[in-house]
Amino acid sequence: MTYSRKNIAAMAGYVPGEQPQGRTFVKLNTNENPYPPSPKVGEALASFDVSRLRLYSEPSAARVRRAASEVLGLRPENYLIGNGSDDLLTIALRTFVDQGGVAAYTEPSYSLYPVLAELQGAQRRPVELTADFGLPSADELLARLEGATLFLVANPNAPTGNLLSRETLREVARRFAGVLWIDEAYADFSGQTCLDFVGEFPNVVVSRTLSKSYSLAGLRLGIACSSESIIFEMNKVKDSYNVDMVAQALAEAALRDQAYMRGNAQRIVATRRRVTERLREMGCDVLPSEANFIFVRPPQPAPAVFAGLRERGYLVRYFALPRIDDRIRVTMGTDAEMDGFLSAMAEILGVGQA
Repeated sequence: MTYSRKNIAAMAGYVPGEQPQGRTFVKLNTNENPYPPSPKVGEALASFDVSRLRLYSEPSAARVRRAASEVLGLRPENYLIGNGSDDLLTIALRTFVDQGGVAAYTEPSYSLYPVLAELQGAQRRPVELTADFGLPSADELLARLEGATLFLVANPNAPTGNLLSRETLREVARRFAGVLWIDEAYADFSGQTCLDFVGEFPNVVVSRTLSKSYSLAGLRLGIACSSESIIFEMNKVKDSYNVDMVAQALAEAALRDQAYMRGNAQRIVATRRRVTERLREMGCDVLPSEANFIFVRPPQPAPAVFAGLRERGYLVRYFALPRIDDRIRVTMGTDAEMDGFLSAMAEILGVGQA
Protein backbone atom coordinates (compact mmCIF):
# COMPACT_ATOMS: atom_id res chain seq x y z
CA MET A 1 0.00 0.00 0.00
CA THR A 2 1.15 3.53 -0.71
CA TYR A 3 -0.33 6.80 0.49
CA SER A 4 1.45 8.97 -2.06
CA ARG A 5 -0.01 10.45 -5.22
CA LYS A 6 0.00 8.03 -8.15
CA ASN A 7 2.65 9.95 -10.08
CA ILE A 8 4.94 10.02 -7.02
CA ALA A 9 4.56 6.28 -6.46
CA ALA A 10 5.35 5.60 -10.13
CA MET A 11 8.43 7.79 -10.46
CA ALA A 12 12.03 6.84 -9.70
CA GLY A 13 13.17 10.18 -8.26
CA TYR A 14 16.43 12.04 -8.73
CA VAL A 15 19.67 10.19 -7.97
CA PRO A 16 22.45 12.52 -6.74
CA GLY A 17 26.12 11.81 -7.30
CA GLU A 18 27.67 9.47 -4.75
CA GLN A 19 28.77 11.07 -1.48
CA PRO A 20 31.11 8.39 -0.11
CA GLN A 21 31.18 7.35 3.54
CA GLY A 22 34.15 5.65 5.10
CA ARG A 23 36.79 5.16 2.41
CA THR A 24 38.55 8.28 1.21
CA PHE A 25 38.07 9.03 -2.48
CA VAL A 26 39.15 11.83 -4.76
CA LYS A 27 35.68 13.19 -5.61
CA LEU A 28 35.46 14.10 -9.28
CA ASN A 29 31.78 13.15 -9.61
CA THR A 30 29.58 16.03 -8.46
CA ASN A 31 31.08 19.16 -10.07
CA GLU A 32 32.18 20.63 -6.77
CA ASN A 33 34.97 23.22 -6.70
CA PRO A 34 38.28 21.78 -5.42
CA TYR A 35 39.33 25.10 -3.87
CA PRO A 36 37.94 26.72 -0.70
CA PRO A 37 35.57 29.68 -0.86
CA SER A 38 36.74 33.26 -0.54
CA PRO A 39 38.46 34.15 2.77
CA LYS A 40 35.79 36.85 3.06
CA VAL A 41 33.22 34.08 3.51
CA GLY A 42 35.19 32.79 6.50
CA GLU A 43 35.42 36.31 7.90
CA ALA A 44 31.66 36.77 7.53
CA LEU A 45 31.02 33.48 9.31
CA ALA A 46 33.43 34.32 12.15
CA SER A 47 31.79 37.70 12.72
CA PHE A 48 28.21 36.42 12.49
CA ASP A 49 26.15 37.25 15.57
CA VAL A 50 24.66 33.90 16.57
CA SER A 51 22.09 35.59 18.81
CA ARG A 52 20.35 36.82 15.65
CA LEU A 53 19.32 33.25 14.83
CA ARG A 54 16.35 33.63 17.19
CA LEU A 55 14.86 35.82 14.43
CA TYR A 56 13.58 34.85 11.01
CA SER A 57 15.82 35.60 8.05
CA GLU A 58 15.03 38.55 5.77
CA PRO A 59 12.40 36.95 3.49
CA SER A 60 13.55 38.50 0.22
CA ALA A 61 17.31 38.12 0.85
CA ALA A 62 17.59 41.84 0.09
CA ARG A 63 21.34 42.16 0.70
CA VAL A 64 22.09 39.19 -1.56
CA ARG A 65 19.84 40.65 -4.27
CA ARG A 66 21.69 43.97 -4.05
CA ALA A 67 25.05 42.24 -4.30
CA ALA A 68 23.84 40.16 -7.26
CA SER A 69 22.58 43.24 -9.06
CA GLU A 70 25.94 44.97 -8.60
CA VAL A 71 27.78 41.95 -10.03
CA LEU A 72 25.39 40.82 -12.76
CA GLY A 73 23.49 44.00 -13.63
CA LEU A 74 19.83 45.11 -13.60
CA ARG A 75 17.97 46.08 -10.41
CA PRO A 76 17.55 44.12 -7.16
CA GLU A 77 13.87 43.78 -8.08
CA ASN A 78 14.95 41.58 -11.01
CA TYR A 79 16.30 38.88 -8.67
CA LEU A 80 14.91 35.99 -6.68
CA ILE A 81 17.18 34.10 -4.29
CA GLY A 82 16.70 30.39 -3.63
CA ASN A 83 17.91 27.62 -1.35
CA GLY A 84 20.12 26.44 -4.18
CA SER A 85 19.18 26.71 -7.85
CA ASP A 86 17.20 23.46 -7.49
CA ASP A 87 14.84 25.36 -5.18
CA LEU A 88 14.40 27.97 -7.92
CA LEU A 89 13.70 25.27 -10.51
CA THR A 90 11.03 23.80 -8.23
CA ILE A 91 9.48 27.24 -7.86
CA ALA A 92 9.52 27.61 -11.65
CA LEU A 93 7.60 24.37 -12.22
CA ARG A 94 5.02 25.32 -9.61
CA THR A 95 4.66 28.84 -10.99
CA PHE A 96 4.55 28.27 -14.74
CA VAL A 97 3.30 24.71 -15.35
CA ASP A 98 -0.20 23.51 -14.49
CA GLN A 99 -0.74 19.96 -13.33
CA GLY A 100 -1.30 18.20 -16.63
CA GLY A 101 0.49 21.03 -18.44
CA VAL A 102 3.67 20.66 -20.49
CA ALA A 103 7.22 21.22 -19.22
CA ALA A 104 9.93 21.03 -21.87
CA TYR A 105 13.66 20.54 -21.40
CA THR A 106 16.67 19.63 -23.50
CA GLU A 107 17.92 16.04 -23.44
CA PRO A 108 20.50 14.84 -22.53
CA SER A 109 20.80 17.46 -19.84
CA TYR A 110 20.38 17.92 -16.09
CA SER A 111 18.51 14.82 -14.97
CA LEU A 112 16.54 16.77 -12.34
CA TYR A 113 14.44 18.53 -15.00
CA PRO A 114 12.16 15.55 -15.84
CA VAL A 115 11.92 14.64 -12.15
CA LEU A 116 10.59 18.11 -11.30
CA ALA A 117 8.07 17.81 -14.12
CA GLU A 118 6.87 14.50 -12.68
CA LEU A 119 6.60 15.98 -9.21
CA GLN A 120 4.37 18.72 -10.60
CA GLY A 121 2.18 16.16 -12.37
CA ALA A 122 3.09 17.76 -15.69
CA GLN A 123 3.61 16.22 -19.08
CA ARG A 124 7.30 15.83 -19.88
CA ARG A 125 8.49 17.14 -23.24
CA PRO A 126 12.17 16.24 -23.86
CA VAL A 127 13.77 18.13 -26.75
CA GLU A 128 16.58 16.02 -28.18
CA LEU A 129 19.89 17.74 -28.80
CA THR A 130 21.63 17.11 -32.11
CA ALA A 131 24.27 14.44 -32.74
CA ASP A 132 26.98 16.82 -31.45
CA PHE A 133 24.80 17.84 -28.48
CA GLY A 134 23.83 21.21 -29.93
CA LEU A 135 20.41 22.80 -30.31
CA PRO A 136 18.29 22.01 -33.35
CA SER A 137 17.17 24.96 -35.45
CA ALA A 138 14.85 27.50 -33.89
CA ASP A 139 12.00 26.37 -36.15
CA GLU A 140 12.46 22.74 -35.09
CA LEU A 141 12.66 23.74 -31.45
CA LEU A 142 9.55 25.88 -31.53
CA ALA A 143 7.57 23.14 -33.24
CA ARG A 144 8.61 20.78 -30.45
CA LEU A 145 7.67 23.38 -27.81
CA GLU A 146 4.08 23.73 -29.03
CA GLY A 147 1.83 23.74 -25.96
CA ALA A 148 4.67 23.96 -23.43
CA THR A 149 4.65 26.78 -20.88
CA LEU A 150 8.23 26.33 -19.61
CA PHE A 151 11.43 25.37 -21.44
CA LEU A 152 14.48 24.50 -19.33
CA VAL A 153 17.90 24.80 -20.98
CA ALA A 154 21.27 24.34 -19.28
CA ASN A 155 23.99 26.45 -20.90
CA PRO A 156 26.76 25.32 -20.74
CA ASN A 157 24.96 22.00 -20.90
CA ALA A 158 25.34 19.26 -18.32
CA PRO A 159 26.58 16.57 -18.50
CA THR A 160 28.11 17.33 -21.90
CA GLY A 161 29.78 20.66 -20.98
CA ASN A 162 29.29 22.32 -24.37
CA LEU A 163 27.82 25.73 -25.10
CA LEU A 164 24.49 26.06 -26.89
CA SER A 165 23.83 28.64 -29.57
CA ARG A 166 23.00 32.12 -28.27
CA GLU A 167 21.44 32.98 -31.61
CA THR A 168 19.05 30.04 -31.44
CA LEU A 169 18.16 30.77 -27.82
CA ARG A 170 17.52 34.41 -28.71
CA GLU A 171 15.12 33.36 -31.47
CA VAL A 172 13.34 30.99 -29.10
CA ALA A 173 13.02 33.76 -26.51
CA ARG A 174 11.52 36.04 -29.15
CA ARG A 175 8.96 33.53 -30.46
CA PHE A 176 8.19 31.14 -27.58
CA ALA A 177 4.85 31.75 -25.86
CA GLY A 178 6.07 30.41 -22.51
CA VAL A 179 8.99 31.01 -20.15
CA LEU A 180 12.53 30.24 -21.35
CA TRP A 181 14.68 29.29 -18.35
CA ILE A 182 18.43 29.35 -19.07
CA ASP A 183 20.32 27.52 -16.34
CA GLU A 184 23.82 29.04 -16.24
CA ALA A 185 25.23 27.02 -13.36
CA TYR A 186 28.62 26.80 -15.13
CA ALA A 187 28.73 30.18 -16.87
CA ASP A 188 31.69 31.47 -14.84
CA PHE A 189 33.89 28.81 -16.49
CA SER A 190 32.74 29.96 -19.92
CA GLY A 191 33.05 33.01 -22.10
CA GLN A 192 29.32 33.23 -22.78
CA THR A 193 26.20 34.33 -20.92
CA CYS A 194 22.60 35.12 -21.83
CA LEU A 195 22.05 37.53 -18.95
CA ASP A 196 21.52 40.34 -21.46
CA PHE A 197 18.39 38.52 -22.68
CA VAL A 198 16.64 39.45 -19.43
CA GLY A 199 16.57 43.12 -20.34
CA GLU A 200 15.44 42.29 -23.86
CA PHE A 201 12.70 39.68 -23.33
CA PRO A 202 10.04 39.59 -20.58
CA ASN A 203 9.81 35.76 -20.65
CA VAL A 204 13.47 34.85 -20.01
CA VAL A 205 14.89 33.70 -16.67
CA VAL A 206 18.63 33.20 -16.22
CA SER A 207 19.72 31.31 -13.12
CA ARG A 208 23.09 31.09 -11.43
CA THR A 209 24.43 29.16 -8.45
CA LEU A 210 27.12 29.70 -5.84
CA SER A 211 27.78 25.94 -5.74
CA LYS A 212 30.32 25.78 -8.56
CA SER A 213 32.51 28.81 -9.20
CA TYR A 214 32.07 30.24 -5.68
CA SER A 215 32.96 26.95 -3.93
CA LEU A 216 29.76 26.99 -1.87
CA ALA A 217 27.94 23.78 -2.79
CA GLY A 218 27.29 23.09 0.90
CA LEU A 219 25.70 26.51 1.42
CA ARG A 220 22.81 26.03 -1.05
CA LEU A 221 22.33 29.42 -2.70
CA GLY A 222 20.82 30.03 -6.13
CA ILE A 223 20.03 33.25 -8.01
CA ALA A 224 17.35 33.82 -10.63
CA CYS A 225 17.30 36.96 -12.77
CA SER A 226 14.25 37.95 -14.81
CA SER A 227 11.70 40.64 -15.54
CA GLU A 228 9.99 42.14 -12.51
CA SER A 229 6.68 40.58 -13.55
CA ILE A 230 8.18 37.08 -13.61
CA ILE A 231 9.93 37.61 -10.26
CA PHE A 232 6.67 38.91 -8.78
CA GLU A 233 4.83 35.71 -9.72
CA MET A 234 7.61 33.42 -8.47
CA ASN A 235 7.67 35.26 -5.14
CA LYS A 236 4.10 34.11 -4.57
CA VAL A 237 5.26 30.50 -4.73
CA LYS A 238 8.54 30.46 -2.82
CA ASP A 239 8.64 29.52 0.86
CA SER A 240 8.38 32.60 3.07
CA TYR A 241 11.90 32.26 4.51
CA ASN A 242 13.52 29.98 1.96
CA VAL A 243 17.11 31.19 2.48
CA ASP A 244 18.47 31.14 6.02
CA MET A 245 20.20 34.07 7.69
CA VAL A 246 23.68 32.53 7.73
CA ALA A 247 23.51 31.59 4.04
CA GLN A 248 22.50 35.16 3.16
CA ALA A 249 25.44 36.65 5.03
CA LEU A 250 27.98 34.27 3.49
CA ALA A 251 26.52 34.57 -0.01
CA GLU A 252 26.79 38.35 0.09
CA ALA A 253 30.43 38.07 1.15
CA ALA A 254 31.19 35.64 -1.68
CA LEU A 255 29.50 37.79 -4.31
CA ARG A 256 31.51 40.82 -3.21
CA ASP A 257 34.82 39.02 -3.81
CA GLN A 258 34.72 38.64 -7.57
CA ALA A 259 38.50 38.68 -7.92
CA TYR A 260 38.85 35.54 -5.81
CA MET A 261 36.10 33.69 -7.70
CA ARG A 262 37.56 34.66 -11.08
CA GLY A 263 41.00 33.50 -10.05
CA ASN A 264 39.73 30.08 -9.04
CA ALA A 265 37.64 29.76 -12.20
CA GLN A 266 40.70 30.54 -14.34
CA ARG A 267 42.74 27.90 -12.51
CA ILE A 268 40.03 25.31 -13.18
CA VAL A 269 39.81 26.28 -16.86
CA ALA A 270 43.58 25.87 -17.21
CA THR A 271 43.39 22.44 -15.56
CA ARG A 272 40.50 21.50 -17.83
CA ARG A 273 42.54 22.31 -20.93
CA ARG A 274 45.56 20.33 -19.73
CA VAL A 275 43.55 17.25 -18.74
CA THR A 276 41.57 17.34 -21.99
CA GLU A 277 44.77 17.37 -24.04
CA ARG A 278 46.32 14.48 -22.10
CA LEU A 279 43.17 12.32 -22.32
CA ARG A 280 43.01 12.86 -26.07
CA GLU A 281 46.61 11.68 -26.28
CA MET A 282 45.43 8.50 -24.51
CA GLY A 283 42.86 7.87 -27.23
CA CYS A 284 39.85 9.33 -25.45
CA ASP A 285 37.21 11.45 -27.17
CA VAL A 286 36.64 14.54 -25.03
CA LEU A 287 33.85 16.95 -25.93
CA PRO A 288 34.81 20.64 -25.95
CA SER A 289 33.81 21.91 -22.50
CA GLU A 290 32.96 25.34 -21.13
CA ALA A 291 32.23 24.02 -17.63
CA ASN A 292 34.25 22.77 -14.65
CA PHE A 293 34.02 19.20 -15.93
CA ILE A 294 34.67 17.23 -19.10
CA PHE A 295 32.65 14.50 -20.82
CA VAL A 296 34.91 11.67 -21.90
CA ARG A 297 34.42 8.66 -24.16
CA PRO A 298 37.30 6.28 -23.34
CA PRO A 299 38.58 3.71 -25.84
CA GLN A 300 37.37 0.98 -23.46
CA PRO A 301 33.78 0.47 -22.19
CA ALA A 302 32.80 3.37 -19.95
CA PRO A 303 31.35 1.21 -17.13
CA ALA A 304 34.64 -0.69 -16.87
CA VAL A 305 36.67 2.53 -16.80
CA PHE A 306 34.31 3.97 -14.18
CA ALA A 307 34.77 0.85 -12.02
CA GLY A 308 38.53 0.85 -12.55
CA LEU A 309 38.80 4.45 -11.40
CA ARG A 310 36.68 3.73 -8.34
CA GLU A 311 38.93 0.81 -7.40
CA ARG A 312 41.87 3.20 -7.55
CA GLY A 313 40.15 5.79 -5.35
CA TYR A 314 38.73 8.18 -8.00
CA LEU A 315 35.00 8.83 -8.20
CA VAL A 316 33.64 10.09 -11.53
CA ARG A 317 30.05 10.09 -12.83
CA TYR A 318 28.59 7.46 -15.15
CA PHE A 319 25.09 7.78 -16.62
CA ALA A 320 23.54 4.55 -17.91
CA LEU A 321 21.30 6.54 -20.26
CA PRO A 322 20.71 6.50 -24.02
CA ARG A 323 23.27 8.42 -26.10
CA ILE A 324 25.67 8.98 -23.19
CA ASP A 325 26.25 5.51 -21.73
CA ASP A 326 29.62 5.32 -23.49
CA ARG A 327 31.03 8.30 -21.57
CA ILE A 328 32.09 9.36 -18.09
CA ARG A 329 31.86 12.86 -16.64
CA VAL A 330 34.95 14.07 -14.82
CA THR A 331 34.94 17.12 -12.55
CA MET A 332 38.16 19.12 -12.43
CA GLY A 333 39.99 18.76 -9.12
CA THR A 334 43.27 20.34 -8.05
CA ASP A 335 46.24 19.84 -10.34
CA ALA A 336 47.64 17.22 -7.97
CA GLU A 337 44.33 15.34 -7.93
CA MET A 338 44.10 15.44 -11.71
CA ASP A 339 47.67 14.19 -12.07
CA GLY A 340 46.67 11.18 -9.99
CA PHE A 341 43.52 10.73 -12.08
CA LEU A 342 45.53 10.82 -15.30
CA SER A 343 47.94 8.22 -13.94
CA ALA A 344 45.00 6.00 -13.04
CA MET A 345 43.51 6.43 -16.52
CA ALA A 346 46.83 5.57 -18.15
CA GLU A 347 47.04 2.42 -16.06
CA ILE A 348 43.47 1.37 -16.88
CA LEU A 349 43.89 2.06 -20.59
CA GLY A 350 47.35 0.52 -20.76
CA VAL A 351 49.04 3.56 -22.28
CA GLY A 352 52.34 5.23 -21.42
CA GLN A 353 52.36 8.15 -19.02
CA ALA A 354 53.78 11.50 -20.09
